[in-house]
Amino acid sequence: MDARLRTLFNRSYDDDLYARMAALMDERLRTPQFGFRLAETPVFLPDDLRSRCERTAEEILAIIRRPAIVAACQEAVPERYRTPRPDALPHFLAIDLAIVRGASGALEPRLIELQGFASLYGMQLVQGSVWSDVLGALPGMPRRLTPLFSGLTPDTYVGLLRDTIIADASPDEVILLDLDPENQKTVPDFRATARLLGVRAVCVSALRREGRRLLAPDDAGRMIPVRRILHRVVFDELERRRVPMCFDYRDDLDVTWAAHPNWYWVWSKFTLPFIDHPQAPRTWRLSDLNRLPDDLSRFILKPIFSFAGRGVQVDVDSRVLDAIPPAERGGYLLQEKVEYAPALAAPDGAGVKVEIRMMFLRPEGSDRMVLAVNLTRLSRGKMHGVDHNRDLRWVGSSVAIWPEVTPAAI
Repeated sequence: MDARLRTLFNRSYDDDLYARMAALMDERLRTPQFGFRLAETPVFLPDDLRSRCERTAEEILAIIRRPAIVAACQEAVPERYRTPRPDALPHFLAIDLAIVRGASGALEPRLIELQGFASLYGMQLVQGSVWSDVLGALPGMPRRLTPLFSGLTPDTYVGLLRDTIIADASPDEVILLDLDPENQKTVPDFRATARLLGVRAVCVSALRREGRRLLAPDDAGRMIPVRRILHRVVFDELERRRVPMCFDYRDDLDVTWAAHPNWYWVWSKFTLPFIDHPQAPRTWRLSDLNRLPDDLSRFILKPIFSFAGRGVQVDVDSRVLDAIPPAERGGYLLQEKVEYAPALAAPDGAGVKVEIRMMFLRPEGSDRMVLAVNLTRLSRGKMHGVDHNRDLRWVGSSVAIWPEVTPAAI
């Protein structure tokens, strides 16, 4: 990564610095305790690697937005969740890139996963700002650091987020919809969204229906008609919990979805086999393989519709694959393994593996998806999900940052 900034950080690091960062996160998000681990460090992303990540993400987007691929991936939407009036593109896109060591020896990105679903767009702005404030006091560090792409500033980023989520509605007509949001691990992001945009989180069980309208309680308990929904419901959790709802996703309702629920399925792991790109690993639906690769140790098995790494098998052999019934094989991917580089140097000299989520926004009424912000996950285990790195240090959720370029410095 950025060797100069990494050296400065590691030289100054102590547990008090981490405590200051965590305390500021709690203070700004009014979150007494995070449900997932915050890493001890940001990722200092140098210009050349940042450009490679940006270029790869934009090229992947150009592939998956092709009409033929979008049409082919409609098969992924289950009939019971096929929601009317989908838009041509989702409001959100997250492209996950592993940082690997390329053939030349340089660090470069590899595609891991993608999703047309809202990620931590509020929290990541706050986390980038917190790290910038904490690090600005360290000797030799830049005065300001940013996690934002596309020349965005914090103010223009919030404006873009507002145009994506609220558009022409009033904030009290917009809700963030999830299952039991106060007990989700992502509640820090829900608090950030409320703070930045005035959009409240509502449980699906709290909605009421009047004809084609949905109503949601405001902070005073009054039922307010909903015009727009920031959709955060993860469907595999909905399947597991069987929460009672006043609507069916197939109903034609007087609401605008951001993002439309169909994109949860259309741009997902289901899309990966359609991507032919030098930075994308070879991937197949298990049902499409007439003959398995000879060396299965070079592949991993993934359920297509499962989040947070549930069901992923890193060590695969023919017995594992043979145990999957023929009727279920279409729900699994066989993906070429990606060898993460131990690219981030911890103070003890150990290497930490890095994954960067490149996060796009599409404002309402536009067909342009803007690369806006990022999320990083640090790992020392076989997998990157925060649930797979418990009881380890210098792992968890973080953000990539770099020196902010101000107009005066140009």
